[in-house]
Amino acid sequence: MPDVAVIGASMTKFGQRETWVRELLAEAGEACLDDAGVAPDAVEHLYVSNMASGEFEGQTGVPNALAHDLAAVPAYTARIDQTSSSGGAGIYAAWQSIASGASDMTLLVGGEKMTHRTTGEATDVIASLTHPVEYKHGVTLPSFAGLTARLYLSQFDAPRESLAKVAVKNHANGARNPHAQFQKEIDVETVMESPIVADPLRLYDFCPITDGSAALLFCPAEKASEYTDEYAVVSGIGGATDTHVVHERADPTTMGGVVESGREAYEMAGVGPDDIDVAELHDMFTILEFLQMEGLDFAPKGEAWKEMDRGTTELDGELPINTSGGLKSKGHPLGASGVAQGYEIYKQVTGSAGDRQVDADVGLACNVGGFGNCVTTAIMEGRR
Repeated sequence: MPDVAVIGASMTKFGQRETWVRELLAEAGEACLDDAGVAPDAVEHLYVSNMASGEFEGQTGVPNALAHDLAAVPAYTARIDQTSSSGGAGIYAAWQSIASGASDMTLLVGGEKMTHRTTGEATDVIASLTHPVEYKHGVTLPSFAGLTARLYLSQFDAPRESLAKVAVKNHANGARNPHAQFQKEIDVETVMESPIVADPLRLYDFCPITDGSAALLFCPAEKASEYTDEYAVVSGIGGATDTHVVHERADPTTMGGVVESGREAYEMAGVGPDDIDVAELHDMFTILEFLQMEGLDFAPKGEAWKEMDRGTTELDGELPINTSGGLKSKGHPLGASGVAQGYEIYKQVTGSAGDRQVDADVGLACNVGGFGNCVTTAIMEGRR
C-alpha cells in the first residue's frame, strides 16, 4: 500500500459570503490545483465534503457540477456526508482512493453555505442529525454541550473560567489567520459576561454559523517530489462512531469515537500523543476541546483544563492546539471544517503557516460529527 501525500492546499475566507456553495467549492478547488501546479484534467477522483447543500440551498449533485466547473471531467466524483465531520471523512476517503491504487491524483473540496438562513433554521438543519426521540424532546447540540459542560465542571472541580480561556486562546490565534471569520481578540471577562445559551455555556463558548470552503490535493508519496519540494504525508488515519443516543454512553464526558479513531491513527502512524507537535481539534463548543484532549491522551482524564491553565496549548506552549483559531474563531462551515483542519496541519508541518507558525513536524486533526457520533482523526508528517 503506497504512502499518501498532500501536495497542495487552499482555504477561502470564512464568514458571511454572498456566493453559493457551488461557487465556494470552485474557488477552493481552483486555488488548490494552482497551489500544487496541477492541471484540472490530471484529477482522477474528486470528492466533495458537504453535509446539507440540499437542505440549506436546495442544491444537489454538487460533485459532478464541481467537476464541470473546474474542467476536471471525466474524473470520478462522490459526495461525502458525515454530518459535521464530513470534512474528516473526506480526508479518509481521499486517503483510501490513493492508498488503494484506484487513483494517482485525488482532489478533496469541502464546503457549506449557511448564513443566508436564520439561526433557528440553521440550528434545525444541524439538529436533524440527532436521534429522532431526542430531537422530539427539543434536544439540540448546544443543549448537549451545556449539560456535558456542567457535568465536567462539577465532576472534575474545574473552574468555569477554564472554558472561557479556550475561547480567548482560539480568538487570539484566529486574529493571526487572514481566512478566519472572527479576527479579533477577546478576554475572559467578555466571555463570562456574554449571554447564556445553554447553561453554563455562553455565547462566546460557541462557534458561529459560517460560509466557506477548503481543499486538499492527494497523490502517492513516491510521486510527490514531482510537484513540490515541501509536502505532507498522511501517516495515520482512523475513523469511529459512538452511540447515536448520547444518554446511552457510560460516561458523557468520554467521547468514544475520539478515543478509538485516535488509537487507530496513532497505531498506523507509529507515534503516540507525545510525538504530536500541533493539533486541530473540533471546538464547536469550548467543552469539546477538553474532551478531545483527554480522548486523544493529550491530558489525563479530567485534567485538560489544567493544561489550559498552564499554557500548554498556547502558540508558544508544548502542544499548540487550534493554531488556526479553531471552529470557535475561524468558523464552522460544516462540510469544510474538517478539510480546513487538514489545511492548517498541512501548513504547519510544511512550515508555511505565516504569523501563526509553530515548531511542528507532526500534526493531528480531529473532526467530530454531532456530539461525538462519528469522528475521524488524521496525522500528517511534514517532508521538507
